[in-house]
Amino acid sequence: MKNVTHSFVFLAHWPFAGSFGLNTDILATNLINLTVVVGVLIFFGKGVLKDLLDNRKQRILSTIRNSEELRRGTLEQLEKARIRLQKVELEADEYRMNGYSEIEREKENLINATSISLEQLEKSKNETLYFEKQRAVNQVRQRVFQQAVQGALGTLNSCLNTELHFRTIRANIGILGAIKRKK
Repeated sequence: MKNVTHSFVFLAHWPFAGSFGLNTDILATNLINLTVVVGVLIFFGKGVLKDLLDNRKQRILSTIRNSEELRRGTLEQLEKARIRLQKVELEADEYRMNGYSEIEREKENLINATSISLEQLEKSKNETLYFEKQRAVNQVRQRVFQQAVQGALGTLNSCLNTELHFRTIRANIGILGAIKRKK
């Protein structure tokens, strides 16, 4: 307090208006001005600055909390997505394997069906050939039989005379009569 009083006393010794002058000691005047400005700022700005810093701190903490919550949510979603991806990959592998096995089964079924169809066609062809062969053999037999009958008739007609003809007729009538009597 003594220093403050001495300052005022010291001011009293300064010359008054008549001897107004400039203080050319820049360091002393700047230091005094800066001290006054800093003191006023600290005194009046302390509360405002504290409120600004507290608000800033709260916003930063809130942002950090929100970021952490978003990060946790994102990690959960990522884990769910990984699990879904694994499930889908497993299903895709199953479909792929089932598809390959289904293709193989269809291929085997097609080969078996084709083989059965070829066997049936071969059997049908063999049966057709057999029937055609039998038909040809029967036609040949019929022609041979017809030719034999025609040849026999021709031989009989040329060899038969009327007396032989009557004798054959009487013999047949006798055979028929004997058959009739037996009954």
